[in-house]
Amino acid sequence: MEIRRIVAAYFSPTGNTEKLAKAMAQAIAGPKLEFLDFTRPDARGANYEFAKDDLLIIGLPVYAGRLPNKILPFVQNNLKGDGTLSLPFVCFGNRDFGDGISELVYEQRNTGFRPAAAAAFATQHAFATELAHGRPNDEDIEDAKALALGLWEAVQKAGEVSGGGKSPGSLGTAEFAELTVDGSTPPGPYYRPLRTDGEPAVFLKAKPVTDTDKCVRCGTCARVCSMGSIDPEDVTSVPGICIKCQACVTHCPAGAKYFDNPDFLSHKEMLETYYTDKKQNVIWPCKL
Repeated sequence: MEIRRIVAAYFSPTGNTEKLAKAMAQAIAGPKLEFLDFTRPDARGANYEFAKDDLLIIGLPVYAGRLPNKILPFVQNNLKGDGTLSLPFVCFGNRDFGDGISELVYEQRNTGFRPAAAAAFATQHAFATELAHGRPNDEDIEDAKALALGLWEAVQKAGEVSGGGKSPGSLGTAEFAELTVDGSTPPGPYYRPLRTDGEPAVFLKAKPVTDTDKCVRCGTCARVCSMGSIDPEDVTSVPGICIKCQACVTHCPAGAKYFDNPDFLSHKEMLETYYTDKKQNVIWPCKL
């Protein structure tokens, strides 16, 4: 059996996870390549099935040390494998990836996938942008490509040692070593954000506000909102749920979107005070 299709799937409100997923997929030459961007809610309304001869590269950002809770049901219910090889990874904003990667590996196994390699990449924080500023950078991209190519080399070796022939992507009947990553399985509780005074920062209901002097009513914020929560007819109105993904802030061409919730701003300041040391990517390579 050969790997005939590679799918790079990602939830990426600010673009960092997408950049890494595409870099990994494009580093592997040969099979058919497809992309599945499930950042927008319309993409999460469909079911996606993967075959034995597929390879899924799947990435999500970590929110409070876990996978985003509003996106988790899609990962659990809408992605189905059939013994499909996968490479799960998460991105974290220079604080901690917590149980994010162990949760993704756990959910992949529960839905018919065979995670063979994994990673946690330090990337620019969604709202505390001084943390890991500019990452993923060229070095991070090279780490991602090396991980994907290492997996691909293992796939080819698996085909050779199992009698599957030397055709690129031939899996044969070889088995990969069970992947073990950092974190709890099943995952523990979400990280509780703190203010600068050490008290809990409560901003669950915080929503973006609009500088009406800057806003040009282009509707970009409504189009990129990962929850579809911004009213396209009145972009100053956010009647739906906000997960603080910062897509609207990041992509607004006029710089008109921002958050003014005091606890949100205090938590941002706390992060930018105590988590400035450069975090390293953590890689779990494929092993036969």
